[in-house]
Amino acid sequence: MKNDQALVKASDFPLALALLTRLPVHVSSFERGAKAAWAYPLVGLVTGGLAGLAGLGGLWMGLAAPLSALISMAILTITTGAMHEDGLADTADGLWGGWDRARRLEIMKDSYIGTYGVLALFLSFSGRWAAIWMVFEASPATALTALLAAPMLSRATMPALMAALPHARDHGLSHSTGRPTAATAALGIAITLIPGLFLLGWHLFGAVIWAVLMTLAMGRIARAKIGGQTGDILGAVQQVTEIALLFYLSM
Repeated sequence: MKNDQALVKASDFPLALALLTRLPVHVSSFERGAKAAWAYPLVGLVTGGLAGLAGLGGLWMGLAAPLSALISMAILTITTGAMHEDGLADTADGLWGGWDRARRLEIMKDSYIGTYGVLALFLSFSGRWAAIWMVFEASPATALTALLAAPMLSRATMPALMAALPHARDHGLSHSTGRPTAATAALGIAITLIPGLFLLGWHLFGAVIWAVLMTLAMGRIARAKIGGQTGDILGAVQQVTEIALLFYLSM
């Protein structure tokens, strides 16, 4: 039991993969829960790498940049089972479709998608497609760099928000996972810096600023609207941060 309180364990990465993706990963125990949140950015490297390689494969086969970008978008969505997109849609419906905290949380639990959710998904998919299209047109190297960096950095925001905000409800995926300590969240951020600096160079600082701004904005909205965070809120902050980073890296 004492060893289970370690800041880092080898089993944390496969656990993070099992929680955030639909990739076939064997996990013997989910007890580490939020203690594995430091590895969320590494999950972004995996999904982003797969998306980047698939898109580059499209270019190699002679597909135009828009179609190659669409392939990358499909891989980003399929590998995660659209988990974060679902969170974004539920967040948009709940936070702007409800008139008080209880009603907002109720709407976020509803499996039906409303107007705000549809609009959020349309903006998310079209925005990311446009940004990925632009980086593919810039160069294959730029595209691969962006598709590695944006998913990685955007997932570093999730443990940060989990640690900063209380649970908005006493059940659900986020509640069952638990809240990471500040040290776990800080480690999740720190491990993005070395690969981030390698991929982006000095552009990493601009990317970090965008990630911080998106996290602060989503955190403030979530606290004001529902008093904390849920799994849907975490999915939403990942999505809006990824969009912002892809546009920043496409400039």
